[in-house]
Amino acid sequence: MYKETIKNAGAKMDKTIAVIQKDLSTLRAGRANPQILDKITVDYYGNPTPLNQVGNISSPEPRMLVINPWEAKMISAIEKAIQKSDIGINPTNDGKVIRLVVPELNEERRKELCKQVRKQIEEGKVALRSIRRDAMEQIKKMKKDSVITEDDQKQAETEMQKVTDAHIKDIDRIGADKEKEIMSV
Repeated sequence: MYKETIKNAGAKMDKTIAVIQKDLSTLRAGRANPQILDKITVDYYGNPTPLNQVGNISSPEPRMLVINPWEAKMISAIEKAIQKSDIGINPTNDGKVIRLVVPELNEERRKELCKQVRKQIEEGKVALRSIRRDAMEQIKKMKKDSVITEDDQKQAETEMQKVTDAHIKDIDRIGADKEKEIMSV
């Protein structure tokens, strides 16, 4: 009975880690990565549309992104959306494509990005602990309702803690990898 609760909590934790990985992939780490544009939306005929749905994004050089809009009249809207975003890159266009040259990160900016990574990792850990707390409350309720025995409750709590510890270890590894990527010149 309690195994289902632990399994569900583990699945929620997996989803939390996936969300954090996706968020961290949008952080700029010195190399041009099309994913840094994932959060940018463009006004497309009155609808906010993700940038990758109004044009083709490629990375022809390690520090350059090229956006080739499917409609030429979208260039100014794309340019405005990039300028309004918080990625800190100024777009240039030649009338057909938009180029984004990713500047080399200085030491100060790298440390700032690492702080951002640590903050996101800590938020992820808080989310994992919250999932664990909810599962533990369900297990205690099962014991209170006499669905499981006291031994089962202890066993379930131990298993839930092991699942949580494994996910926290994963999230720490993801954070360390991202910091290493940001700090490598």
